[in-house]
Amino acid sequence: MPKGAAVAALLTAAALALSGCSGSAANGEGDDRPVVLTTFTVLADIAEEVAGDRLRVESITKVGAEIHGYEPTPGDLRRAAGADLILDNGLNLEAWFAQFVEGLDVPHVVVSEGVEPIPIADGSAEGLPNPHAWMSPLNVQVYADNMAEAFAELAPEHADEFAANAEAYGAELQAVHDELVAELAALPESQRALVTCEGAFSYLARDAGLTEQYLWAVNAEQQATPKSIARTIEFVDDLGVPAVFCESTVSDEAMQQVVEATDAAFGGVLYVDSLSEPGGPVPTYLDLLRHDVEVITDGLTGGAR
Repeated sequence: MPKGAAVAALLTAAALALSGCSGSAANGEGDDRPVVLTTFTVLADIAEEVAGDRLRVESITKVGAEIHGYEPTPGDLRRAAGADLILDNGLNLEAWFAQFVEGLDVPHVVVSEGVEPIPIADGSAEGLPNPHAWMSPLNVQVYADNMAEAFAELAPEHADEFAANAEAYGAELQAVHDELVAELAALPESQRALVTCEGAFSYLARDAGLTEQYLWAVNAEQQATPKSIARTIEFVDDLGVPAVFCESTVSDEAMQQVVEATDAAFGGVLYVDSLSEPGGPVPTYLDLLRHDVEVITDGLTGGAR
């Protein structure tokens, strides 16, 4: 049996066995709040901001997980069957999600609904929406509003609180957007190019007026190729790009080839698909944005680390 079919069969069987589970089973002893399950840690942090202490929010994937090609386990499915609501990003980010929820009697909401997607410019996914819409804090204002509406259906007695939380968080997101645009606007025209492993920064680059170049469009089975490495080397040489970057959930081996072949420095590690542990550099989504902007600015102005 093909691997995908085997996984689907396993998950469907487990879903049928667990379809009678209630939300309280996933809550843990002594916690009867409704359970909201997100597909990755970034969404979980945003959801916690909107939910406050009225809901229990958990992430299916752990810190450091590569979200695109994640393979859910029977344990993940048991948690999902006991949840009251599942949130996913959508925009083709979670390729595994459709078969994951098949057979589960649990409502789910696509939090990117209403965001205007940026199409992927090249590669096998050319023309499809770039899924990393959360890398624009303005888009996450839409995420937060969608979550508030979903939570209001789940716990209508707290609807006003969810709406107020989303509004307050939206103001924070606006402030962070203004900060990152102002900080990156200070870069000289010759340094306004962002070169990364994955094309995960299209929305941030759009917001900040940066030119984007990457080794591959979306983390998946296909990563860097000799052609994409050569194309990136040419881009870095032609524009005199001072620093290049890679994301925390993938190897920087291919990008180091670009560094060796050019005068660019390795500017540092950026975070996209996952937060860090609480004591790490990006324990929250807002920390993730600020960290990435600081690393990009330092790298492009000669402070690479």
